Amino acid sequence: MKESLISFIKEKIEEYNYRGAVVGVSGGIDSAVVLSLCVQALGKDRVFGLILPERDSSKDSVKDAVELCKSLKVEYKIKPITPILRKIGVYRLFPPKLFFPESVVKRYVLNKWNSLSKDPFLDDLRNSGPDEFLKGLAYYRIKHRIRMCLLYFEAEKRGYAVVGTTNRTEYLTGLYVKWGDEAVDIEPIMHLYKTQVFELARELNIPEKIQKKPPSPDLIPGVTDEMAFGMSYMELDRILMKIDRGESLEDEDPEKVERVKKILELAEKHRRGIPISFDRI
Repeated sequence: MKESLISFIKEKIEEYNYRGAVVGVSGGIDSAVVLSLCVQALGKDRVFGLILPERDSSKDSVKDAVELCKSLKVEYKIKPITPILRKIGVYRLFPPKLFFPESVVKRYVLNKWNSLSKDPFLDDLRNSGPDEFLKGLAYYRIKHRIRMCLLYFEAEKRGYAVVGTTNRTEYLTGLYVKWGDEAVDIEPIMHLYKTQVFELARELNIPEKIQKKPPSPDLIPGVTDEMAFGMSYMELDRILMKIDRGESLEDEDPEKVERVKKILELAEKHRRGIPISFDRI
């Protein structure tokens, strides 16, 4: 698995005449795996790590991202996007987290997240819900889009490609932001389910701390991926794989199967392209 991914990155960088690769390093497992693969494919001198924390980011995530870049000996930059978001007025949508312990902030955000919708993840995919919930969608999505702009700014200055970190589980379930983390030049791990990314991380000797960290977008304090899905990645991937292969789902929890099917249905609409009316030109 590792060797084919290294070859893919190397071939695509050469094919499209890029000089190297920029990776947004979050401190999570997906970006850690992709950064490591890029270093093995291109060499550390042709890989740049960009760390883009903001007000709601965990301090541990920034620390883990820095330690990873240092361990791989890649050039990196920490560029907080808080000033940009504040200037736009994003933080005025919700109370600031200043002067509150992180544990208190997480409880507050989680309670608010659950109070605004019976099923926040499905409503996210539907782009529906009360006004306060829609404000929440705008609040976190713009963070991804600002990061995308800065990744391309750093990449294009160097003639580098922006290398994405979306995996197959995220792609199938719509766990990404349109024109945000899905806007990249190369996607080396999009064919891998999340549980396969975990396997690859072990093969690449990604720091154990990153491997054990609960996957999270790190944009909404206290909210993890598995919390949004309503099941573990192990359960989700097992069901997704069976659906992909056309295998029986009789031995799976019926409620979780129905939830996954609903997520897939909504995510398909989420992925559709921009409607264009040619007959009005």
